[in-house]
Amino acid sequence: MPTEILMPALSPTMEEGTLAKWLVKEGDTVASGDVMCEIETDKATMEFEAVDEGVIGKILVTDGTEGVKVNTPIAVLLEEGESADDIGDTPAPAKAEAPKEDAPKAEPDARAPETAAAPPAPKGGDGNRIFASPLARRIAADKGLDLSGVTGSGPHGRIVKADVEGLSASDTPRAAASQPAEAAAAAPKAAAPAGPSADAIARMYEGRDYEEVKLDGMRRTIAARLTEAKQTVPHFYLRRDIQLDALMAFRAQLNKQLEARGVKLSVNDFIIKACALALQEVPEANAVWAGDKVFKLKPSDVAVAVAIEGGLFTPVLKDAEMKSLSALSAEMKDLATRARDRKLAPHEYQGGSFAISNLGMFGIDNFDAVINPPHGAILAVGAGVKKPVVDAEGQVSVATVMSVTLSVDHRVIDGALGAQLLNAIKANLESPMTMLA
Repeated sequence: MPTEILMPALSPTMEEGTLAKWLVKEGDTVASGDVMCEIETDKATMEFEAVDEGVIGKILVTDGTEGVKVNTPIAVLLEEGESADDIGDTPAPAKAEAPKEDAPKAEPDARAPETAAAPPAPKGGDGNRIFASPLARRIAADKGLDLSGVTGSGPHGRIVKADVEGLSASDTPRAAASQPAEAAAAAPKAAAPAGPSADAIARMYEGRDYEEVKLDGMRRTIAARLTEAKQTVPHFYLRRDIQLDALMAFRAQLNKQLEARGVKLSVNDFIIKACALALQEVPEANAVWAGDKVFKLKPSDVAVAVAIEGGLFTPVLKDAEMKSLSALSAEMKDLATRARDRKLAPHEYQGGSFAISNLGMFGIDNFDAVINPPHGAILAVGAGVKKPVVDAEGQVSVATVMSVTLSVDHRVIDGALGAQLLNAIKANLESPMTMLA
């Protein structure tokens, strides 16, 4: 029974990708976990592993093919005892995308089960895609199994053939409540307001000299997610000035002592630590919006925006409150380097409850950042600038002052709670030695 290998969804936002390079060829034998090809998503170039064992019978999508839709067949896997002659009825990608009405209606019923295409990727009760191999999906469909109740043993929890072979429909009762949810998900949504069309804008600039830049997957994803964030997340903004002189002196002292170990702490490392500890001090603010509920996180998982060519990543430093400054510094440098090379795995840039966007190194005094859902808040960090300040005794002096703005999701964090969080961040940065206590 030839098995179609489908274009995988390697991240929650992925709808299509580029098949960059095949690492196997027709006739090669693969086992579960073997790397078969490299796929470029909207965020990174990732390796795609086999989930079933067999022989590569036919490659349907060649190296360098762009815009391959998720769940499009990219190759055919043969099981033991099968040959390339058994692939005759396996549909090519173009045929798989053709409208159903173009094909005779009786043909799918007349075809043998062995050559029928795998059912589409199922979704669980929460609407998230259930990852299962094409063969596992076919077996589940034949047996009437509900894959949302099956635990996968394949790579990254993927459901494979061995997980469903011994099951019956009674082992995985279908949730009746899922049917209304699926019907609601299929209902047409109100169209979001749209700006002028590309043709209309082109007419505005007719006769002017310009270059048209094609959007890549990353830029399209950034545009979609941040437009959605500004339209659906009720932002409000809190601003504070933070004096950095104590931190700068403490940083210089630590860097001198750490020089022999090759460690050099940045101001950003202190900001990450200060935010992580503040989320522990104000635990009600360590939360994310989850549709009809709020998730309150226990660890401080802090995302940090990293600019790369053509876009940005927000790698997440998990359990940041537990890590030393030197450990945070080393991890951040590693994540930033791999982000710029687009080598981050999805679990390294997904999740977190809080983010930091630092434009101080570009000389920006202050700005407002857009929340990256489902985060509850993001801290926009400006440059440290010498300014006159008035102390508690009314004396004027010069201090290094950094302006920060906390963008807050009002569905998750109210004004007073946001103020407590920002005050805790300020206190940590202005008394940096306490962060080591």
